[in-house]
Amino acid sequence: MAYWLFKSEPNAWSWDDQVAAGRKGSEWDGVRNFQARNMMRAMNKGDRGFFYHSVDAKEIVGIVEVIKPAHPDSTDDTGKWECVDLRAVEPLKNPVSLETVKSEPALADMVLAKNSRLSVQPVTDDEWATVLRLAKGA
Repeated sequence: MAYWLFKSEPNAWSWDDQVAAGRKGSEWDGVRNFQARNMMRAMNKGDRGFFYHSVDAKEIVGIVEVIKPAHPDSTDDTGKWECVDLRAVEPLKNPVSLETVKSEPALADMVLAKNSRLSVQPVTDDEWATVLRLAKGA
Protein backbone atom coordinates (compact mmCIF):
# COMPACT_ATOMS: atom_id res chain seq x y z
CA MET A 1 0.00 0.00 0.00
CA ALA A 2 1.18 3.51 -0.83
CA TYR A 3 0.39 6.70 1.07
CA TRP A 4 -0.62 10.10 -0.27
CA LEU A 5 -1.82 13.53 0.77
CA PHE A 6 -4.80 15.25 -0.86
CA LYS A 7 -5.25 19.00 -0.41
CA SER A 8 -8.57 20.76 -0.61
CA GLU A 9 -9.86 24.21 0.14
CA PRO A 10 -12.51 23.62 2.82
CA ASN A 11 -14.90 26.15 1.25
CA ALA A 12 -14.79 24.12 -2.00
CA TRP A 13 -14.69 20.54 -0.59
CA SER A 14 -14.19 19.94 3.12
CA TRP A 15 -13.58 16.91 5.29
CA ASP A 16 -17.27 17.10 6.25
CA ASP A 17 -18.19 16.95 2.53
CA GLN A 18 -15.95 13.90 2.10
CA VAL A 19 -17.56 12.19 5.09
CA ALA A 20 -21.04 13.05 3.76
CA ALA A 21 -20.18 11.28 0.48
CA GLY A 22 -20.31 8.05 2.50
CA ARG A 23 -18.97 4.67 1.45
CA LYS A 24 -19.56 5.43 -2.24
CA GLY A 25 -17.02 8.24 -1.92
CA SER A 26 -16.43 10.89 -4.54
CA GLU A 27 -14.16 11.77 -7.43
CA TRP A 28 -11.08 13.78 -6.50
CA ASP A 29 -11.77 15.93 -9.53
CA GLY A 30 -10.64 19.29 -10.79
CA VAL A 31 -6.88 18.66 -10.46
CA ARG A 32 -5.16 20.51 -13.28
CA ASN A 33 -1.51 19.86 -12.57
CA PHE A 34 0.43 17.25 -14.55
CA GLN A 35 2.58 16.17 -11.60
CA ALA A 36 -0.49 15.64 -9.40
CA ARG A 37 -2.30 13.84 -12.23
CA ASN A 38 0.63 11.51 -12.72
CA MET A 39 0.66 10.70 -9.01
CA MET A 40 -3.02 9.77 -9.20
CA ARG A 41 -2.18 7.46 -12.12
CA ALA A 42 0.23 5.64 -9.78
CA MET A 43 -2.44 5.04 -7.11
CA ASN A 44 -4.08 1.70 -6.47
CA LYS A 45 -7.36 0.76 -4.88
CA GLY A 46 -6.76 0.51 -1.14
CA ASP A 47 -4.02 3.14 -0.96
CA ARG A 48 -4.50 5.54 1.94
CA GLY A 49 -4.10 9.28 2.08
CA PHE A 50 -4.25 12.22 4.41
CA PHE A 51 -7.01 14.77 3.80
CA TYR A 52 -5.52 18.26 4.18
CA HIS A 53 -7.46 21.51 4.56
CA SER A 54 -5.53 24.24 2.75
CA VAL A 55 -5.90 28.04 2.74
CA ASP A 56 -6.78 29.21 6.29
CA ALA A 57 -6.79 25.97 8.30
CA LYS A 58 -3.61 24.43 6.83
CA GLU A 59 -3.91 21.11 8.66
CA ILE A 60 -4.24 17.38 8.08
CA VAL A 61 -7.70 16.48 9.36
CA GLY A 62 -8.48 12.94 8.25
CA ILE A 63 -7.64 9.73 6.44
CA VAL A 64 -9.10 8.73 3.08
CA GLU A 65 -8.87 5.58 0.96
CA VAL A 66 -8.58 5.24 -2.81
CA ILE A 67 -11.66 3.24 -3.83
CA LYS A 68 -11.29 3.60 -7.62
CA PRO A 69 -7.98 4.01 -9.47
CA ALA A 70 -7.29 6.73 -12.04
CA HIS A 71 -10.02 7.31 -14.60
CA PRO A 72 -11.16 10.26 -16.74
CA ASP A 73 -12.13 13.30 -14.67
CA SER A 74 -15.84 13.96 -15.24
CA THR A 75 -15.25 17.73 -14.95
CA ASP A 76 -12.77 17.76 -17.86
CA ASP A 77 -13.93 18.26 -21.45
CA THR A 78 -10.43 17.97 -22.92
CA GLY A 79 -9.73 14.34 -22.02
CA LYS A 80 -6.30 15.28 -20.56
CA TRP A 81 -7.16 15.01 -16.89
CA GLU A 82 -7.78 12.05 -14.65
CA CYS A 83 -8.83 11.53 -11.07
CA VAL A 84 -9.28 8.84 -8.45
CA ASP A 85 -12.28 8.19 -6.22
CA LEU A 86 -11.83 8.54 -2.45
CA ARG A 87 -13.87 7.69 0.61
CA ALA A 88 -13.41 9.00 4.13
CA VAL A 89 -11.96 6.44 6.55
CA GLU A 90 -11.61 8.35 9.82
CA PRO A 91 -10.88 11.82 11.20
CA LEU A 92 -7.62 12.46 13.00
CA LYS A 93 -8.08 12.74 16.76
CA ASN A 94 -5.95 15.89 16.69
CA PRO A 95 -5.46 17.66 13.33
CA VAL A 96 -1.80 18.13 12.42
CA SER A 97 -1.00 21.66 11.30
CA LEU A 98 1.41 22.68 8.57
CA GLU A 99 3.39 24.49 11.26
CA THR A 100 3.73 21.22 13.20
CA VAL A 101 4.81 19.36 10.05
CA LYS A 102 7.47 21.98 9.32
CA SER A 103 8.76 21.94 12.91
CA GLU A 104 8.98 18.12 13.20
CA PRO A 105 12.52 16.95 12.29
CA ALA A 106 11.24 13.55 11.10
CA LEU A 107 9.09 15.37 8.52
CA ALA A 108 11.79 17.72 7.19
CA ASP A 109 11.78 16.03 3.78
CA MET A 110 8.00 15.62 3.51
CA VAL A 111 6.67 17.15 0.29
CA LEU A 112 4.13 19.15 2.32
CA ALA A 113 6.99 20.83 4.21
CA LYS A 114 8.89 21.65 1.00
CA ASN A 115 6.16 22.19 -1.63
CA SER A 116 2.92 22.92 0.16
CA ARG A 117 1.29 24.13 -3.09
CA LEU A 118 1.13 20.71 -4.80
CA SER A 119 -2.45 19.41 -4.46
CA VAL A 120 -1.64 15.66 -4.50
CA GLN A 121 1.55 14.48 -2.86
CA PRO A 122 3.31 11.23 -1.98
CA VAL A 123 3.86 10.38 1.70
CA THR A 124 6.51 7.89 2.82
CA ASP A 125 5.81 5.09 5.28
CA ASP A 126 7.86 6.87 7.97
CA GLU A 127 6.09 10.20 7.34
CA TRP A 128 2.72 8.42 7.57
CA ALA A 129 3.66 6.90 10.93
CA THR A 130 5.01 10.21 12.25
CA VAL A 131 1.87 12.17 11.32
CA LEU A 132 -0.32 9.49 12.94
CA ARG A 133 1.80 9.70 16.11
CA LEU A 134 1.42 13.48 16.15
CA ALA A 135 -2.33 13.18 15.61
CA LYS A 136 -2.60 10.94 18.68
CA GLY A 137 -0.92 13.66 20.73
CA ALA A 138 2.05 11.43 21.52
